[in-house]
Amino acid sequence: MTAPQHDVGYERRTLVLLGLGFGLVGFDRWLMAPMFPYMMSDLRLSYSQLGSLIGVLGVAWGLWSIVMGPVSDRIGRKKILVATMIVFSLLSSLSGFASGFASLVLLRAAMGVAEGAFTPASLAANSEASRPARRGLNQGLQLSMIPLVGLGFAPIVATQLVRIVPSWHWVFMISAVPGLIVSALIWRLLRKDGRNGASAIDLHSGVTKATWMQLLRTRNVLVATAAILCAMGGIFVIGAMVPTYLVAVLHLDTRSMGFVASAIGFGGFAGSFLLPGISDYVGRRPTALVGFVVATLFLYCFARTGPDPKLLFALLFGVSMFSIGLLSLLSGPVATEAAPLGLVASAIGFVSGVGETFGGGVAPAIAGFIAEHFGLARTLDFAFCSLVAGACVVVFLVETAPRRRMLAGRESDPVCAASTTDL
Repeated sequence: MTAPQHDVGYERRTLVLLGLGFGLVGFDRWLMAPMFPYMMSDLRLSYSQLGSLIGVLGVAWGLWSIVMGPVSDRIGRKKILVATMIVFSLLSSLSGFASGFASLVLLRAAMGVAEGAFTPASLAANSEASRPARRGLNQGLQLSMIPLVGLGFAPIVATQLVRIVPSWHWVFMISAVPGLIVSALIWRLLRKDGRNGASAIDLHSGVTKATWMQLLRTRNVLVATAAILCAMGGIFVIGAMVPTYLVAVLHLDTRSMGFVASAIGFGGFAGSFLLPGISDYVGRRPTALVGFVVATLFLYCFARTGPDPKLLFALLFGVSMFSIGLLSLLSGPVATEAAPLGLVASAIGFVSGVGETFGGGVAPAIAGFIAEHFGLARTLDFAFCSLVAGACVVVFLVETAPRRRMLAGRESDPVCAASTTDL
């Protein structure tokens, strides 16, 4: 029987669609940070509440990534992707009608549920459409849209748009339109099962599938989970607190704040595909270790720099490029290659979900407490320690990059995803 041919056109189309979807996830998620200086006085919010608003979305995102990963493995990707994109777009728009902290918490938690369900299904669909040798690059490109759109363009668009529309409420209300358009395109163009010929991960093969609990006995799943918790504890605290830090501590005006804060997005965009793409050639473990070390050095310099927008932008670009690149590397190719057969979305959901729950959810809330009681500047120390811990964790990763394993003589089939050693 002739093996099905890989459809390069479908691979590229899937990458574009899911990249756009992830970009809108990032925009809706991080729109809160640049809008907070306007919302703070209007709704009488505090720094601690900012951390909680960022954190509650992260916790909900993480928990539902874990829950919905196995569901996606059972029922497929397409329905989940379309439904969740519609839901989180509408919820972001409804944030513009919020009248206080309580309503914002409820809306942000509901957004986290939808965006968390979207994450494992979309990354698994991307993996199934890609050749294994391009898995790191393709998943990195998809994940790069969150920092590019959410942390790069969102501060610029939001701070400029708020000058045109009557109030910050309108910025949130407008945000639903692009998501509804992309959800319609995904429904029309994405295949129902997401598979792409010979390169796909066959979730319905005759090989006995692993149980979900086997994820907890797989070394790279546990190491990647601990490492991504540290990476998120660094960059998510920075993403939540730096815009206000720039205004309240360094006394930059809002336009300069938007410029400097956008470095998080643009640096993260570059790192999100560069680190996973480089790891396709040099390996997952050395790339992860270098990423943590260099991100830590850039953050150390950033925290000791005064109100110099250009230098702050450059340093923050470096922090973000390596730390957000680590998120793509760990939740994309590392989690995918660690997955037992038939549990790709489950592995992605578990790694990213636990990291989101504690690193992306609890860490910003802790940072908000630190800012409230010890000053905004101390939140950067918290992020620094989190990145240092990550560097210590990733030395325990088992190498899984298909090219590196073939060169080491550990893998005979260049099409198969690499597996990792059970504990």
